[in-house]
Amino acid sequence: MRIMGLDYGSVTVGVAISDELLITAQGIETIHRKQENKLRQTLARIEELIKVYDVERIVLGYPKNMNNTIGERAIKSEEFAERLRNRTGLEVILWDERLTTVAAHQILDLGDVKVKDRKKVVDKIAAVLILQGYLDLLSQQRENREDSE
Repeated sequence: MRIMGLDYGSVTVGVAISDELLITAQGIETIHRKQENKLRQTLARIEELIKVYDVERIVLGYPKNMNNTIGERAIKSEEFAERLRNRTGLEVILWDERLTTVAAHQILDLGDVKVKDRKKVVDKIAAVLILQGYLDLLSQQRENREDSE
C-alpha cells in the first residue's frame, strides 16, 4: 500500500507518494491549472497517479488559521476532499498543514534554490512535509502498540 499526500492550492496541487513500507514521502510533481475552480483535469491527473502508484489513501493538507479556526482556504480544502472521495472512492484524511509552506521555503533556502525556481517545487515539497508528518504519526502509533503488547 502507498499513501498520497496533496498540498492543494488555488492554482497548483503538490503531490507526494509514500514508499511501500510507509516510512518516507517523495515529491512526485506539481499539478498546475489555469483557474482555481477548474478541477476536472487536476482530478483526472490525481486518479492517474493513484493507479500508477497503487495508492490506497490520500492525506490532504488542511490549512487551518494559526488560531485553529477554519478559514476560506480550509473550506475549499474540505470541498476538494469531498470531490476526491467521490471521484476515487478512497479515504481522504485532512492533515493540519500550518506552516508547511513556510518550512518548504526554509528547506529551499538551505538548498540555495533561486527564487525564480522555487515556484516549481515549493508545493511539491509542502506535499512531502504533509505526508511525512502523517507517516511519522503512523510509525509512532505502531511503536506505541508494540510497546504495549
